[in-house]
Amino acid sequence: MVVKPPLQESDGKPDIEREKPVETGDDRGFVGNLVQLPRTFKESVVRQSLPDSDRARSQAVFSNLWLHAHAVRTHLYSLRPFYTMGLGVMAGVLVAILTITGLLLMIYYQPSTENAYRSIKDIVYVVPGGMFLRNIHRWAAHAMVIVVILHMARVAYTGAYKKPREFNWVIGLGLLVLTLALSFTGYLLPWDQLAFWAITVGANIAASPREITDALGITSQIDIGGLQKQILLGAEHVGEPALVRFYVLHCVILPAALFALMGVHFWRSRKDGGLARPSWANRIPMRNPFAKDQEGQRPFLGDSTGVKTYGLMALIRGRTPAVSRAPDNTVPSWPYAFLAEAAAGMVITAVVFLLSLVFNAPLKELANPLIPENPAKAPWYFLGLQEIVAYSAFAGGILIPTIVLIGLGLIPYLDREKDEQGIWFTNRLGGLIAAKSFVFALVAAAAAVAIPVTVGWLRTWFPDIPQLVITIINPGTLLMLVYVAYCLLVLRRTKSTRMSAIALFSCFLAGFIVLTVVGTIFRGPNWEFYWSSSNWPVH
Repeated sequence: MVVKPPLQESDGKPDIEREKPVETGDDRGFVGNLVQLPRTFKESVVRQSLPDSDRARSQAVFSNLWLHAHAVRTHLYSLRPFYTMGLGVMAGVLVAILTITGLLLMIYYQPSTENAYRSIKDIVYVVPGGMFLRNIHRWAAHAMVIVVILHMARVAYTGAYKKPREFNWVIGLGLLVLTLALSFTGYLLPWDQLAFWAITVGANIAASPREITDALGITSQIDIGGLQKQILLGAEHVGEPALVRFYVLHCVILPAALFALMGVHFWRSRKDGGLARPSWANRIPMRNPFAKDQEGQRPFLGDSTGVKTYGLMALIRGRTPAVSRAPDNTVPSWPYAFLAEAAAGMVITAVVFLLSLVFNAPLKELANPLIPENPAKAPWYFLGLQEIVAYSAFAGGILIPTIVLIGLGLIPYLDREKDEQGIWFTNRLGGLIAAKSFVFALVAAAAAVAIPVTVGWLRTWFPDIPQLVITIINPGTLLMLVYVAYCLLVLRRTKSTRMSAIALFSCFLAGFIVLTVVGTIFRGPNWEFYWSSSNWPVH
């Protein structure tokens, strides 16, 4: 009985070449392998050579972990510079910058009340390049808040939240919350006066539900505010337990949540068909802004040699009309989409580096619980809320932000109109509604600040009024009701949920800007209104 050797899969080589023994057991084979080591190692890492055809570019995307997050081809409409302005890419680049600089800062930082401030001073004044490194981390964090808000504005105004992208809009809101939380938790780590008292303001906002429970007389039984403050600080005051918790949140828990949501966000964008675009985008010829000639726009999927052919049942030679043709107005993601992303990344990196060279991150005196900052201000992105907190901590810190987030999250589920996606403001009416809404919201927000400053508010007129009334009736809650009424009026007049959604986001954006500017520039000691910091009382 003859035993046949097991069948082996063909590797595509001629039999005589495949059966030729490989000399690896002697010195010559070892030396040859050693000489070829750089090439063989490179081939084991990079499976594809430099792409010279659309098929090779597709294979490069398929075989690379990072490139595989992209579609093989990108629509030219998505590459238009003023459509997305690269805001999503900029946010991703800022996350990378913050991660790298944060890891480097962690090498020198010591999370304890005794050593935190000293370690920050060592980073700034002793570590070579430490001040520049801290500046980059600081301004990248601020830039990320701005870029994420602008990215959401782009999605809202272009209708890119519509089906099937509704849930991705909600994930985007979650990323905004995590971005703010990361910036807020990092605020305490320097352990200076600015950080200590800003976090003290935040802790008081966390305890603000006591306004309601005190008014109802149930705080001794249900103390939600005290529980929130205890979870946040680990104590009743800002101290070492709070510093350690903020450090763990800032360096471990929140980044892990951010990366997880970012992964889902990118995956959903990929599975939902990429960036939103109108239906007519395939019918109008478009120009590739990154191609030097028409070769880069050629919708061709075959080999550069043109020898690849297809046939039907091996009976027909040549190409059918559909063979080697790509969808209209698309180009390979490699290199054109990556060129666009690289350009956006370089722009935001240059901006952050320039800011870091010109402006140093602030560092005040060592935190002192006995000497309060006056004014004690939260980070700039929370100053709009602090403006309302001056009347009611619960309304400004919890109630209104919760309602705003819920309202924004419901936009894609209430706006079910089948308008064209990917068009700024949808049409001329949408642009007009956005402009009018923005102006109206600016005026309304300015009035919400000006009226209490000039004539006072309920507490001024009725000193003994219950705090529960102030919680319900204050400039922030009334401003929110005015915005809601205006959006309902737009809905009634236009009979369009899309126009109402544009009005709602415009009101949110304008109100955020006005209240932030007022809190940043015009609020001084004791949270009084001053036209200029030069008018602050001398003490």
